[in-house]
Amino acid sequence: MAFMASIVVNGHGKAIVTQTGMDTKVGKIANMMIEDEAPETPIQKKLGQVGKILGVVCLAICFMIFVIGLIKKIDPIEMFMTSVGLAVAAIPEGLPAIVTIMLSIGVTKMAKKNSIIRKLPAVETLGSSSVICSDKTGTLTQNKMKVVEINSEDINFLTELGTMCTDCDITYQNQKAEAKGEPTEVAIVTNGLNNGKDKNELYKSMPRVNEIPFDSNRKMMTTIHKVGNKYRVITKGAPDVLLERCQKQISGALGKETILEKARIQRENEKMAQKALRVIAVGYKDLDFLPQKIDTNNIENNLTFVGLIGMIDPPREGVKEAVKICKKAGIKTVMITGDHIATAKAIAKDLAILGKNDKAITGQELDKIPQNELEKTIGDYAVFARVTPEHKVRIVKAWQKTGAVVAMTGDGVNDSPALKNADIGIAMGKNGTDVAKNAADMILADDNFVTIVEAVKQGRNIYDNIKKAIHFLIATNIGEIVTIFMGLVLGLKSPLLAIQLLWINLVTDSLPAIAIGLEPPEKDIMHKKPVSSKKGIFSDGLWNKIVVEGIMIGMLTLVAFSLGNRFFNLEVGRTMAFVSMGLLELVHSFNIKSEQSIFKIGILENKFLIGSFILGTIIQTAVVLVPSFAEIFKLVPLNQTQWIITIIISLLPIPIMELQKKLNEIKFGKTIYKENVMSN
Repeated sequence: MAFMASIVVNGHGKAIVTQTGMDTKVGKIANMMIEDEAPETPIQKKLGQVGKILGVVCLAICFMIFVIGLIKKIDPIEMFMTSVGLAVAAIPEGLPAIVTIMLSIGVTKMAKKNSIIRKLPAVETLGSSSVICSDKTGTLTQNKMKVVEINSEDINFLTELGTMCTDCDITYQNQKAEAKGEPTEVAIVTNGLNNGKDKNELYKSMPRVNEIPFDSNRKMMTTIHKVGNKYRVITKGAPDVLLERCQKQISGALGKETILEKARIQRENEKMAQKALRVIAVGYKDLDFLPQKIDTNNIENNLTFVGLIGMIDPPREGVKEAVKICKKAGIKTVMITGDHIATAKAIAKDLAILGKNDKAITGQELDKIPQNELEKTIGDYAVFARVTPEHKVRIVKAWQKTGAVVAMTGDGVNDSPALKNADIGIAMGKNGTDVAKNAADMILADDNFVTIVEAVKQGRNIYDNIKKAIHFLIATNIGEIVTIFMGLVLGLKSPLLAIQLLWINLVTDSLPAIAIGLEPPEKDIMHKKPVSSKKGIFSDGLWNKIVVEGIMIGMLTLVAFSLGNRFFNLEVGRTMAFVSMGLLELVHSFNIKSEQSIFKIGILENKFLIGSFILGTIIQTAVVLVPSFAEIFKLVPLNQTQWIITIIISLLPIPIMELQKKLNEIKFGKTIYKENVMSN
């Protein structure tokens, strides 16, 4: 019995299905897992810790406020309700839910752009990626092979042998034959069809009786055919590997054999590879009988070299531009391929992956470098050719030792260890094996490198937006604490009642925070360096900004309350404070959009933020204007003067933050100038 999800590494076979879906063993296991919740992402774990700290701090402050109120002989029940209301409003209990919503929306957006996220933490990791190790064939190139050059003294024989030594199927539609299978083999079989060599017809006269499947370590495959009373062994593979298994070579078109001119063949291989061709070598031998054990040691030796087949796999459209975007974004693109080093270098230079100071290295040369030495020099290399699965893992681990966050692409069974070891494994959706997909964190539906870069952009945007939402939520909550705390310290009555605090928290927290999470990417998002994985979410002075902005919101609310309380009465003061705080938080959400001036980036880009502002403003003012609501929330109608004062105060965060951003811009400009002067 073969159980579903068992991995078939190579070979061929037929099977009878006995159970499907949830009736299989794996299905029963899946049924037990259905109710399991997805694990928290790193950012959610950090927020959980921050939430606990904020919770303890907020409760301590609320207790202090309650005690101060009692000392000042304010009604204990009123102070208790205010303290409890403030505790509920101040603790950002909605943060994990909002982050989850943002990640989910981000994953949906990415799926529409051919990036299927299998594991939620991958969204965060993408934004921090500093190295992308990409497979060449099919990801950087089109994976549409075409034979363009053949180097052999018997082209007809080479075409016949190459066609037979494949696993392609030929289908016939409207009397036209078409090859189906792996792109390299499709190119060889299609070339055979174009030259009168139909694989199906060849197999009728020379049936395939055995094989040694392709293996990435051997870099060869062999088929064995019955030809009359003899057996013909046909081997194709990497020229440098196959040549070591050859003793003779074909001479002329009459099947004559001569001594192997290895140096000349290697030069021809090099010339073809320098033209960015994928080169496949073909050899054969005839046997009177087969050995008992069919393996590489008994079969793939003493071959006669027949010739070289050169195929072109043109670069994908947009990849060169995507590589340039990666460079600007501080992301190094590394090519990892099984191809000849000359082929890899030619493609890498064309795509601007291999720069003047970059090096290329083969797997054979890599074997001579100890891991600790590789970790020191890994940054020098941009191309790795003729690599094995073990090499790929070594490359990933070496980059990780430098502190880099590594994204790795792959499509085959042999890629799965590297995909698993990388910070983010990216499998191919079209041509990828199930093993690779299961090992990956993300799947490219179109197998395109350009999609990876777009995914990195989206990942950065999601991370930025989560930071902005956290920034907004905690700053506004601190504003509420400052309002109540400073009001009592200054000898004022409680500026806001418990029910008013809870309402403000309900209206102005969730909608703007989610809308900020839908902010489109900033224009220069791919001109910034990757976010360091070692940095916390509150690094780069974010805590300072949050506290200062919270104090600003709190003090402006106190100004509105004080003016209303002094020149009118307590109810008017509380109503002005109630409206001001709600509008202050809604207005301040626009300041969070960017570190740049909102007049530079545009206010109207995020329709969701505009919608949340309009809806929040309508709801906040409606509570004051509708008598039945006003009575519930202990509010009173405001006259024209009171409305004007309240609105002016509510709009002040815009000019205050614009001034602060301008000062930061001047300071940043001076720092850059100073660094340039020192470097010169």
